[in-house]
Amino acid sequence: MLKLFCPNMYVSSIYSIHPEDLVNKNIKGIIIDLDNTLVPWDEKEPNENLMDWFESIFDKGIKFCMVSNNKEHRVKLFADSLSIPYIFDAVKPRKKAFLRGIKILGTNPSNTAVIGDQILTDILGGNRMGAFTILVKPMSSQEFWWTRLMRKIEKNIISILIKKGLLEKPE
Repeated sequence: MLKLFCPNMYVSSIYSIHPEDLVNKNIKGIIIDLDNTLVPWDEKEPNENLMDWFESIFDKGIKFCMVSNNKEHRVKLFADSLSIPYIFDAVKPRKKAFLRGIKILGTNPSNTAVIGDQILTDILGGNRMGAFTILVKPMSSQEFWWTRLMRKIEKNIISILIKKGLLEKPE
């Protein structure tokens, strides 16, 4: 049961994820979260560093699909600025949005990565699909009240996973 909450990787930020590592793991597509994964909660568009990171992944032939629980106006604006497809109101960790993302990418779970900042949405959903999951530390503490509550539960889960040797703290 605990393995459903355990990411394959735990990193301090997306910038710790190197394109070569994804290629070595045979990753062909990435389902990626938006808020507090790519940018702080209230940022409207990607900065130059983020654009460069995406370009480095695109250069390896890896595709993206943004999957977010946020509303369309927020997700569309950001995804369009990166020229990637998106799914909004995803209701993660339910399987439906992950399956749609995999279909959009033209991949299958075994060669798809899910990258996000929440264990109870991104990681649980990705693990349920059999994807390679990457947890990133949240970029900001500004969040919806519900997410702040979930963070307390996630903090306990991370602590247990580390104590059991299932997860290493990121640098």
